[in-house]
Amino acid sequence: MKTKMKLAALALSAVMAAGPALAELVFPSLSYRTGPYAAGGAPFADGYADYFTLLNERDGGIGGVKTKVIECETGYNTEKGVECYEATKGEGSLVYQPLSTGITYQLIPKASADGIPLHTMGYGRTSAADGTVFKWAFNYPANYWQGASVAINHILDINGGDIKGKKIALLYHNSAYGKEPIRTLEELSKKHGFELTLIPVDHPGQEQKSQWLQIRREKPDYVLMWGWGVMNQVAIQEAANIRFPMDHFIGIWWSGSENDVLPAGAAADGYKALNFHNVGSDYPIFADIKKYVVDAGKAAGSGDNVGTVLYNRGLYAAMLAAEAARKAQELSGKKDITPADMRDGMEALEITEARMVELGMPNFGPAFKVTCANHGGPGKAAVQQWDANAKKWKLVSDFYEPDMEVIQPLIKADAEAYAKENGITPRECK
Repeated sequence: MKTKMKLAALALSAVMAAGPALAELVFPSLSYRTGPYAAGGAPFADGYADYFTLLNERDGGIGGVKTKVIECETGYNTEKGVECYEATKGEGSLVYQPLSTGITYQLIPKASADGIPLHTMGYGRTSAADGTVFKWAFNYPANYWQGASVAINHILDINGGDIKGKKIALLYHNSAYGKEPIRTLEELSKKHGFELTLIPVDHPGQEQKSQWLQIRREKPDYVLMWGWGVMNQVAIQEAANIRFPMDHFIGIWWSGSENDVLPAGAAADGYKALNFHNVGSDYPIFADIKKYVVDAGKAAGSGDNVGTVLYNRGLYAAMLAAEAARKAQELSGKKDITPADMRDGMEALEITEARMVELGMPNFGPAFKVTCANHGGPGKAAVQQWDANAKKWKLVSDFYEPDMEVIQPLIKADAEAYAKENGITPRECK
């Protein structure tokens, strides 16, 4: 009996000496693996979850603390997205990725009141880039207004810098998401002298005959697309049906996945889309994902999405979240960080090319730095083009700088209006 008591005491002493077990770092995933947009939502969710699994299996988590991804199905429905937020915010959730502009608009005031940061990477409310007003929201490394500018810069580039008199049509998802670039494109049309035509497509976008009849009749020089899900597939097929030149058809980064072009087969060859990160799986990190995640049977999906555009985007989002968490640990001096610590880490985040090399993702995306005033990053984006024969995307441009002389005043005006409407006093950033 005495021996047993001694052993128990020794075991208790060992546990006490080791200290209390650290809680997990919780990263909720507002995913949509069902509904009309599941083909885009699933690979992003896979990439997001697999990166955190990789950190757990290979590195023991972040700073010695394991990560936990809580996935909640939204079906890309705003009401369900808010329900998911409310159901998971008490789980120690460090940062939310709404993956929907509609959900983002609803969560900005809620998350700000709750003191939980949002990261709406490449979507959401563009003026959230103004950190003086939106303390808890971030949309680095690029936003929709910057995307609109990059698309126009690319068109300027291939037209010798002069597009006066050109006709440019915007085919857009008739939602908060699709309407985001309109204000910027209107200002850019004044600056560069092109004629802008707005063509809405109602959810989910399966019927576009009338829109493409209008395009065939009006003969725009270029068509820009802010689409998502089946809308993209249908649009590319309709463009092929009227023989619209694919290299004059440019989608935003949510209109440039393999799912969008493969259904059209050879007809999609030459179609372009923007991207704020690189493409393919020719990076060292994918060998680790295969070894520690896919081959180990721990992948979030079947593993067949690895290396696709939207899988890579989910992976990239998770990497940025993990790096912000590391920064938060460094700044706070704590391993078990809070949402407030996470916010501070996000605001102090700096992604260098040297760090990207260390992460096994060299040249995967532009280097950037987040600041108190700038929660949006540099807004750089490149143009990718679909090669139907090789069945792969290729970057065909460098990363363009957006026209911030046009965009920054728009961000400032929208942020100021939001602050006034919501009784927010903008903070001062030193």
